[in-house]
Amino acid sequence: MSKILVTGASGGLGQLVSQRLAGREDVVLGTRNPAPGGRRIDFDDPASLLEGFSGIGTLLLISAGEGEDDVVIARHEAAISAAEDAGVRHIVYTSLSSDGDHLPYALAHRWTERRLRGSSRLEWTVLRNGLYAEFLAYIAAPGPDGRITAPLGDGRLAAVAREDLAEVAARVAVSAASHAGRTYELTGERALGGVDLAAALSVPYEPGSLAAARAAIAASGNATAFQVPMLVGTYSAVAGAFMDGGEGKESELARLLGRAPRSALDVYVEAVGHLSR
Repeated sequence: MSKILVTGASGGLGQLVSQRLAGREDVVLGTRNPAPGGRRIDFDDPASLLEGFSGIGTLLLISAGEGEDDVVIARHEAAISAAEDAGVRHIVYTSLSSDGDHLPYALAHRWTERRLRGSSRLEWTVLRNGLYAEFLAYIAAPGPDGRITAPLGDGRLAAVAREDLAEVAARVAVSAASHAGRTYELTGERALGGVDLAAALSVPYEPGSLAAARAAIAASGNATAFQVPMLVGTYSAVAGAFMDGGEGKESELARLLGRAPRSALDVYVEAVGHLSR
């Protein structure tokens, strides 16, 4: 029986996908340190991938983690080449929404899409995921003084509940053949700005500067050196009105879900609550 393999099954998105595919005998979970029944999939150890992808018909390739562009591209190249050599028929790839082209981390996603389109041995589907609503809680939660000072300006972000993106990924993976050659834009239906976030929490919104944000991120110790410009670049792209879903681009999230998406604003509020506990 041809199987479906989910990479990064222990990560935030991968765990949610795995939950939705639980109980299916044709699904295999791939991680660096697999549980019984899973497979060892380590993009930084290309020699492990050919065996890991053996007998797999559809590969749900969840973007291979944080890293500089050259690191992420090397990981994705190793995975795609191994999939080709192992006889995988179809790769479903979790990419980045097209309105994110101005983000510092967009390049590796676009490189991977181009690599898939150029393969003569693979069918492919690209899921262009919007940024998570949960991520908004990380970059735009109120500070200790109760103010939201994230430098979002008047820009807005078409954020998406991570659970919705996981559900779409699971649905597409189990019926991959019917999605061959498709690129889906999966952004939120309502773009959120700092004013919306503040109103939902009943706090002031007083956006600061990018320089102040850069200094605070660097001083926090919660970001590596390469992540600092990535986060600042995210603020800049939102403030510059590049992350609101894209003019003339219609999200296919609701159609693929078969229902209305979760409220990104509700997800944000809940996520902020978790951070404050």
